[in-house]
Amino acid sequence: MSDAAAPVQVDDLAPDTVRVSGVLTFANAAKALDAIAAAVARDGRQVIDLSGVTRSDSAGLACVLAVLAGAAEKGRALAVRNIPEGMHLLASVCEVEGLLA
Repeated sequence: MSDAAAPVQVDDLAPDTVRVSGVLTFANAAKALDAIAAAVARDGRQVIDLSGVTRSDSAGLACVLAVLAGAAEKGRALAVRNIPEGMHLLASVCEVEGLLA
């Protein structure tokens, strides 16, 4: 299955958490950004859980950072949990790891 055919799944059933799963790459980052940002905006979500992300690239990392920046602009604290190892390594190399804390 190609990245384009593997849409990211966004689950906001937990009261304060948005769970993201699937592939988060350049092929779907724009749609993922819209979906995650909309889910985070509902009901004061405080956590993005990335435990279900199976693969990501720099666009996936940028998507998560953009959601965090959008929340910060609105004065909302948002935590990221269960960052996939590849995303964590990429964030470290790009020296943006502190933005995910």
